[in-house]
Amino acid sequence: MAQQQGTVLVVEDSPMFRKMLSDMLQVLGFTRILEAFSGQTAMELLEEQRPDLVCLDLTLPDISGYEVCEYIRATPALKEIPVLMISARTQTMDRAQAEEAGASGYLIKPFTPEDLQQQVERVMAARPRKEG
Repeated sequence: MAQQQGTVLVVEDSPMFRKMLSDMLQVLGFTRILEAFSGQTAMELLEEQRPDLVCLDLTLPDISGYEVCEYIRATPALKEIPVLMISARTQTMDRAQAEEAGASGYLIKPFTPEDLQQQVERVMAARPRKEG
């Protein structure tokens, strides 16, 4: 049984893939799933919401996932949120650019629920603990 993970923002322009990813994340214990189909929508959502995780597609219709990630890292209220980049691009350069933009993890499509779980657990474990 997955523990409660809180809220996740899924940024993905393909409705089919967004649904699949949302379903997998629910299985992993995320209780609220926010969805954005573009980088602009994601940034607007992030102004109002502070998710516990962002799953971010690199290739979006308006601005790239890199830019969204840079925006998150440049915004003090958001900069601690783990960002898991998801992409069909397998080039080392893409992964390096994702890391440079501040991504916490990089997952290559297509992936299995196990791949997703491993990456989510890794990026969630690496984030700084909130002092209560």
